Amino acid sequence: MMGRLAAGQNQLFYDFCLEKFVPEKHVLRALDQFLDFTEIRKHLAPYYSAIGRPSIDPKLSIRMLLIGYCYGIRSQRRVCEEVHLNLAYRWFCRLGLEDQVPEHSTFSKNRHGRFRDCELLRFVFETVVERCMDEGLVGGEGFAVDASLIKADANRKRGFAGTEGIDWQRPGRKTRAVREYLDALDNDEQTVRAHEATRKAISLTDPASCWTSAPGGPANYSYSTNYLIDIDSAIILGVEATPSTLSEEARAARTMIDHTEKRFGVKPKHLAGDTAYGNAQMLGWLVEDRQITPHVPVMDKSEGKDGQFGLSDFSWESEADRYVCPGGKSLERNRRQFKNKRTGVTKANTIIYRASQSDCGHCSLKDKCTPKEPARKIHRSIHEDARDLARALACTEAYAQSRNDRKKVEILFAHLKRILRFDRLRLRGPIGAQDEFLLAATAQNLRKLAKLVIPPAPREPLVT
Repeated sequence: MMGRLAAGQNQLFYDFCLEKFVPEKHVLRALDQFLDFTEIRKHLAPYYSAIGRPSIDPKLSIRMLLIGYCYGIRSQRRVCEEVHLNLAYRWFCRLGLEDQVPEHSTFSKNRHGRFRDCELLRFVFETVVERCMDEGLVGGEGFAVDASLIKADANRKRGFAGTEGIDWQRPGRKTRAVREYLDALDNDEQTVRAHEATRKAISLTDPASCWTSAPGGPANYSYSTNYLIDIDSAIILGVEATPSTLSEEARAARTMIDHTEKRFGVKPKHLAGDTAYGNAQMLGWLVEDRQITPHVPVMDKSEGKDGQFGLSDFSWESEADRYVCPGGKSLERNRRQFKNKRTGVTKANTIIYRASQSDCGHCSLKDKCTPKEPARKIHRSIHEDARDLARALACTEAYAQSRNDRKKVEILFAHLKRILRFDRLRLRGPIGAQDEFLLAATAQNLRKLAKLVIPPAPREPLVT
């Protein structure tokens, strides 16, 4: 006999327990075990009034935001709809069946107000990092650093050339993203004009973003998300949002290393990175200032081309403070005497070593050494010792292992873009980018905790 579905849904009383309807193996159950929000209310207390109507619990806002970033739900309206409909999401947010889900505008009010003023999202991120350390997932021996492009929320066609200039004070143009851009340049018109003249294109919507492209891809207005990870379990220890330039990526790496040591008391013995972190200033900072072994390829343009002699063809004698060329002649730094003693360091932080014209003029190797100049000269960086150390380390097994470990950062970026669907920002301005990157990194660390710490459930034996 064919059954019929009862159409009545008007039962007055229900015996319903939300806890029973969330599967034991659901990922939100695992994430919930690692969320400790006991300090959030204390952290936010100075930013709320002691009187007035009670606000929405900030813990609810954070839980809803984490759902969006863990499941790749990029719209705040969609997050509210999903929490309203999904029982597991309601359970994770501590909402009952009849509890009202907050409006999406509440997120904007809090994210652009109190949450930014007290850096709540960084506080939540660092709380999760501390939990990772408590679980033994952070070794502290080696770190890896890298950056990845994320498209800004800006139209590719709505911009102007940096040399054209624009009036940012025009009514209707000074949005939040524009104010952040001008504040970073101290709102000085001359500084703004000088900065814009160095850029190829500037977005009217988000002027702090950079016009750039990944290798082989189309150009877009973008920001860079910078990750500093511990290579043991690929836990993210530092996150920074920067314009997409090599100099900013190196600066962000220094900032993250300093902040990690200050906040968590952890400093790596070695750092793995790509060529973007192989400039002389960065290597000098790692070796001389921080005593960190650089497993980084050297950014080197000193080697010769088309059969010409490069820096490696010259011998360095540190005690004599000179170079010796393949012909046996010396290159020295002080061939002229000045009344006032000079340091000899150029604006590019290099020291110039020169050969004498008489030595080079009659040398049989001149065509391979300096065919267009009367005498050979070499620019030696003030951080050349650190560069030499990095070159020597490139031949070691530890360096080869670090090259493999460095791929863990790239895997995190692939997970961020493909699984969490984070390939374009929703918020504008550098502060908005930083907020989004912090939430995404928090979600990735929580998922890593759930994967590595929660033991897998025993498999049911097969019935034969």
